[in-house]
Amino acid sequence: MNVSTSPKFKENVHGALRDESLQRALGRLKSGFQINRTNAVLRMPEFDALRDQARDIKNHTLENLDHYLLKFEENVKANGGHVHWCADAAEAREVVAKICRDKDAKSVLKGKSMISEEIGLNDFLEKQDLKVVETDLGEYIIQLRNEPPSHIIAPALHVHKEQVADSFRETHKGRDPNRSLVEPRELLDEAREIMREHFFAADIGITGANFLIAETGSSVIVTNEGNGDLTQTLSRVHIAIASLEKVVPTLEDATSILRVLARSATGQEMSSYTTFSTGPRRSDDLDGPEEYHVILLDNGRSNMLGTEFQDMLRCIRCAACMNHCPVYGAVGGHAYGWVYPGPMGSVLSPSLIGVDEAGHLPNASTFCGKCEEVCPMRIPLPKMMRHWREREFEKHLSPASFRYGIKTWAFFASKPKLYGALTGIASKVLSKMSGGKGRIAKLPLAGGWTDMRDFPAPEGKTFKQLWTEKQSVKGGSK
Repeated sequence: MNVSTSPKFKENVHGALRDESLQRALGRLKSGFQINRTNAVLRMPEFDALRDQARDIKNHTLENLDHYLLKFEENVKANGGHVHWCADAAEAREVVAKICRDKDAKSVLKGKSMISEEIGLNDFLEKQDLKVVETDLGEYIIQLRNEPPSHIIAPALHVHKEQVADSFRETHKGRDPNRSLVEPRELLDEAREIMREHFFAADIGITGANFLIAETGSSVIVTNEGNGDLTQTLSRVHIAIASLEKVVPTLEDATSILRVLARSATGQEMSSYTTFSTGPRRSDDLDGPEEYHVILLDNGRSNMLGTEFQDMLRCIRCAACMNHCPVYGAVGGHAYGWVYPGPMGSVLSPSLIGVDEAGHLPNASTFCGKCEEVCPMRIPLPKMMRHWREREFEKHLSPASFRYGIKTWAFFASKPKLYGALTGIASKVLSKMSGGKGRIAKLPLAGGWTDMRDFPAPEGKTFKQLWTEKQSVKGGSK
C-alpha cells in the first residue's frame, strides 16, 4: 500500500465502521487473542519478571547496536553467508533483484515478512518478471485478493472462510468446480496441494527474521506453519530481510525473549516452529540453500536512536497492543493506511514515513493504556503517541478547528472558577438533552462521536465537585 493513502485515516474509518463483514471478523480479537493471552500469562507466574528481562536485553542491545551488528556480520561471513547493508527501501529492493538476476531466477517464495511489505517488495519483483508466491496461508489469501495485511501476525484476519473459498475457485483453475470448500480443512488441503508445487519449483526463498543473533550469525523465524522452513531450505538461495533492531547478543537472549513472544501474540507456550538458520548448506547437511544472504535494513530506524522514540525499537511484532486496542478492534488494520496498524503503528509509522504523512495516527487512541499494559517489551506506547501529537501540533498539521478548540479549552482551564461554573452548566444542559435516557443520540459539534454511537449524558456531580468534596472531608477529619 502506498504511503500516500495514510492520511485518509478518517475516511477509511467511516468505511470500516459500516463494513458489517469486517465488524464480524474483528469480533475474533476478544474471543481469540485476548483470552488466549490472558490464560497463557496466568499459567506463568514469572511472566512479568521475564518482561523486565526482555526489556533490559533490548535496551542493552540498542545502546550498543553498532557493536552487535558488526559482530553479527562477522559471524554470518564466517559461516559462508553474505550481509547487505541497505539504507532505505530502494536499496533493499535492488539488492534482492540483483541476487535474483545473478541466479537467473524465475520464481520467488516468500515467508511472512512485514519488512517486505514495508519496502513494497512483491510489486517490485513482479515488475522484474519474477513470479512471487506468498507461502504463509494468510498472506497467500490476501495475495490472491490483492490486499495488504490487516494484522501483523494474522494478515487475513478480516477475511471470512466463504470469501477464501471464492478466491480459491477464481484462482485455482482446472479443478472440479463443484468441489466442496465449506470446511476450513478443505480450504487448507487445497492450499497445501497448490503450495507443494511452488515449494519444489522455487529458485529464491525470502523470509523475514524475528531475531538476528550476533553470537552465531543466525537468523530466527517464528511460525505456526511449515512454510517458513520449506521456503528457506528447499530454495537454492535463502534471503533473510530484517531491520537493524532485530539483532540480539546471544542465543540465550533470543530464547529469553521467545518466552514472552508467543504467549503475547497467540497465547501459545511456544510457536509451532522456531527455526534457526546459520549460513548455507554444508557438505554433510541433508538440505538447505546453496547461498544465504541477510539484508540489514535501516529505512529510518537509526534516526530513532537517542530520541524519545528509541523505546519503539524494542518491539518484537507480537501484535498484543493491537489485539487489545479498542480503536483497532473497531476499525481494523486497513484503516491505518500503511503497513503497521494499531498502537505500535501509530508510533512507528510517523517515525518511518514522517509526521506529515502519518501524524494523524497517534490521535487514533483512547489512551486507555491497555497497549502498554500488555506489551511484553514494556514499550510506553501512550507516552510516545503524546510526543507525536505534540510534534503534529507544533507543525500546525492538526486541523485548525482542533488547535482553536485546544486554545479555547486552555483559556477556560486556566481560570478554575470560570471553568467550574461553565462545566457545571454544561453538565445540566446535557443531562436535560438526554431526556432521562442517560445518552444523547445526536449532539451539535460532536458528530464524530455520535455518528456511530451515543454520547453518554452527564449524571450527578462533576469530577471537580466530587474532588472538592473529598478534599473537604479529608481536611475535616484531621
